[in-house]
This record gives sequence, structure tokens and C-alpha cells, in this order.
Amino acid sequence: MTSLVLGGCHVLTLNPRRDEYPYGYVAVDGTRITEVAPGPVPAHFAGVRRIDASGCLVTPGLVNTHHHLYQWATRGRAFDATLFDWLTELYPVWARIDEEIVRASATAALAWLARSGCTTSMDHHYVFPAAGGDVLGATIEAAAEVGLRFHPTRGSMDLGQSSGGLPPDDVVEDIDAILAATQDAIERFHDPSPDSMLRIGVAPCSPFSVTRELLTESAKLARGTGVRLHTHLAETDDEDEYCAEHFGGTPAEYLDSLGWLASDVWLAHGVHLDDAAIARLAANATGVAHCPYSNARLGAGICRTRALLDAGVPVGLGVDGAASNEASSLLAEVTAATQFARGAGGPQAMTVREAVELGTVGGARLLGREADIGSLEPGKLADVALWRLDAGPQAGIADPVAALVLGPQPPLELLLVNGRTVVERDRVVTVDEQQVADAARRAGQALAG
Repeated sequence: MTSLVLGGCHVLTLNPRRDEYPYGYVAVDGTRITEVAPGPVPAHFAGVRRIDASGCLVTPGLVNTHHHLYQWATRGRAFDATLFDWLTELYPVWARIDEEIVRASATAALAWLARSGCTTSMDHHYVFPAAGGDVLGATIEAAAEVGLRFHPTRGSMDLGQSSGGLPPDDVVEDIDAILAATQDAIERFHDPSPDSMLRIGVAPCSPFSVTRELLTESAKLARGTGVRLHTHLAETDDEDEYCAEHFGGTPAEYLDSLGWLASDVWLAHGVHLDDAAIARLAANATGVAHCPYSNARLGAGICRTRALLDAGVPVGLGVDGAASNEASSLLAEVTAATQFARGAGGPQAMTVREAVELGTVGGARLLGREADIGSLEPGKLADVALWRLDAGPQAGIADPVAALVLGPQPPLELLLVNGRTVVERDRVVTVDEQQVADAARRAGQALAG
């Protein structure tokens, strides 16, 4: 029994043929999409719940490939700082996070991601205070409550200031403890099934906060357990200088020397990648999570997205930490990816449809979920976003995809995740938005104190 049919809408399928229907329908049966086609809703759907989606654009749900949910509690700090100065100010604050603060922050961040059309989010959590409790478990509980498909990564830092790293010694962990906790997280939480709502990744933080040994052993652990690998790379000039001084090469050369560059790896940012580095990533099918607003907020630079795509590098989009991107809207990242690429390379450097691809099929590929999500196709999981474009400032924009990408964020009429309604008429229905906001505010106040 088909449980829901969206009819009369503009359909952006993003299937392999990139079919697009100015007037079509999408049918959902439980957790799966069953039909996507042009024209009116067929008669065989009589008796099935129908939603009149005229005036709307339907797209696959957006996929967030890089985030730090706990940072929702520390937004609006160090707002004129470079990355290294920003981190130096915030590390001591993050050292005080605990399970309650992380749960409140993650719930608020995920609820807002849902409001921006996101159906799948990763999280890169790498701060584990000794007295903080199960902070990774808190993010997983938050995602289940909000109802998003979730790919948290067990991050880590073991290179403190006394050993030449950037983070203070009191926020790093022992390598044996890290590897044991990571193994435990995989055993407790990872679900490799095709319809999985929860998959774990392994994510040592960055070249300037982890040792060579941790990078090497993390890769062995991930590949031995069949999960994906993630880290920050080539975000700023400071990182380039650090890698040149400590490792005698570029960030990409350093990771390559450790056997990291492979198709099971995606890297956050990739702003400072030269032609040789891009060629290395392309040769190994290593992906990049492009985070345009965070890069701009921190003055890190503009990712060479066009060059990455032309070389064949898989590219998705990420919001990044809420403390380096207070807006935290995934749809806004689609817009920013378009504008930044065009600002650097002209109007053909990124089309509006390419930008939506980055936020959907591109992100699904980075997370290893391209067979399950990222496009509207029969058999794929029912992660669907329905955008209203016939009211307010969007009304009258000739091209609906241009309206979505270049106009102000439209109301989200409906968001389905695994066939479940998470947003309806621009309101999250799985949690009480005011209660979530109040709890997040208290979490921020606790850290401020």
C-alpha cells in the first residue's frame, strides 16, 4: 500500500539521467519511494493519501557531510578570529561540555538543519572531557528524537600543546583510550544495513591535533570494521605552514604518505589544495566536504570547487560547526556554493542544479549512501523535501530551482525522513521547537558561566 502521494509539483529527481518534470508526482510506500513520474497522479492511487503539492518544488532531502553539533552552545564567539585563534579561544570552553549540554546543543542544531531541508547529517565530535559522560551517545539520542538519518563520527585529538599540537593538553586523550572508545562506538551503534538510520565513522580531528600514529591506527581500525574515515584537511594557510614545518610537505602529501587517500575517505574543507593535491584526491576517489559559509566566516578562503569537480573529485556540502557558521542552514550552503564558485570563476563555474547536486547526490556519495539516498528514484529511501514557491518573495521567479538556490529560503512545506514527517508547513513536528531553543540557551549559559 502506497502511503503518500505528492502531486502537481515540479519534480527535480537528480536520478542518473537528471530527469526533471515541471508537473509530476512522487509516491511513497512506508520507508521507500515507489514511483516518480511526470503528469497527474494516476488513477491506481485512488484511496491513497494525496497531498496537493501544486506551487511546490520537490527535491531529494539534503545531506550534510560535515558538522560539529556541540558547537551550537558556543555560537557568537571569536567572530573576528582566524581558525587557529578561534580554536585557541574555544578549546578551553569546549573542555567543559558534558552529556546534557551536548544533547541540548545537538537537538537544536539538528532541528534547525531539518528546517533547512536536511534529512541526513553527519557529526564530527572530537572533544571528550573525562567527566563529560557519554557525549557521543547524547548526539545519537538527539538525532533519533528529531528524526534525522545520522552519520556521527567518533573524533579524537591526542596531540596537545606540550607535544607541538594546537589544542591544550587537557582536551586531548591517550591513543589507546581513543582506539578502544572508537571500537566500542562502532560495536554499539553502527548499522550497515541499506535502510540504516545510524552509521558510525572514524574521524581523528586534524593534522595539527593528532599524531601520525593515531592517523595510522585509526585508518586500520576503520578499514578493519568496514566504516568510513574523515578528517579536516587544507582548511587554512596556517595548516599549510604547520604541515610544511612538521611534515615537510602539504597536508595532502602528508595524508597520502599515511595511506589515507582512498574512496572510503572524505575530507572537510579542502580550501588550500593546489593542482597536484587535487590530482591526488581524484586518483584515489577521495571526497571533499565543501563548507563555504564557515570558510568565509573564518576568512579561510574559497574552495576550488569547479577544479575539484572537473578533476572527478567527489564533492558534497557541509554546514560545519555552528560556532563558525551561526546560520547553520544546509540550503544556505547550496546558495553559497553557487555564489562563491561564480565569484571566483564566473557565472558558469557553478549552475544552480549542480549546486543542488552537491547538497544531495554529492553528499550521499561522500557518506557511502548513494545507493540509498540523494535522489528521487523508485526503490530509494523516502527522504524528500517539498518547498513552497508560490508565495512571498519566491512567487513569480521563472525557474523553480533558481528560486530555491538564488532566492531567500522558501517555506518547507514537508520534510520526510525514511517516510516519516519531520517538518510540516515550516515547523518541526517531532520536537517542541520552543523547548529545544530554551534548553539550548541554558546549555550556552552554562558554558558561559
